Amino acid sequence: MIIAAKGMLIGLSIAAPVGPIGLLCMKRALNQGRRYGLASGLGAATADGLYGLAAAFGFDAATAWLLAAQDAVSAAGGLFLCYLGWRTFRSGADGAGAAGRSGSLAGAYWTTFALTIANPATILSFLGIFAGLNVVDASAFRLLTLVGGIFAGSACWWLGLSLTVGALRRTLKPAAMRQINRLSGLLLAGFGLYALSRLL
Repeated sequence: MIIAAKGMLIGLSIAAPVGPIGLLCMKRALNQGRRYGLASGLGAATADGLYGLAAAFGFDAATAWLLAAQDAVSAAGGLFLCYLGWRTFRSGADGAGAAGRSGSLAGAYWTTFALTIANPATILSFLGIFAGLNVVDASAFRLLTLVGGIFAGSACWWLGLSLTVGALRRTLKPAAMRQINRLSGLLLAGFGLYALSRLL
């Protein structure tokens, strides 16, 4: 129970900082409803869990490949964020109340999964955290419990965020939604441009 609680705290700490993934989940919860926000968050939680798994069990080959391909993966993620920002901004500019309503729950899940996995440096954070907790040499059961806690903590954060933001959806007028879409689009594109600028 203690190691599961530690895992949940790690998952919460990884998921909680507001960045492009959090912004995207909030936007989808506002535009499309809580289910889409939660599906997006679960995509991010799955990626966090996979990185935690790789760090916990020392998948050296996979870790080395991810770090070696970091620039290419980051470039792809940055370009995709710019694309999402452009689509989001246009959805607000043309008066539509929501962006990407035609998208599926699976699409919401996989896009945030891909964006989260496009940050290989996350695995370094997990390696540092695990070393600090002195669990690197723990048994396989304890490590799996820790990784399960990481996923659960991250998922709980996204569930709470989706429910909270989704509750605001009915209180916002169309004009406010359009402004939120424009601002979200600019911020998403800004995150994408920042990711690309770090490669120069």
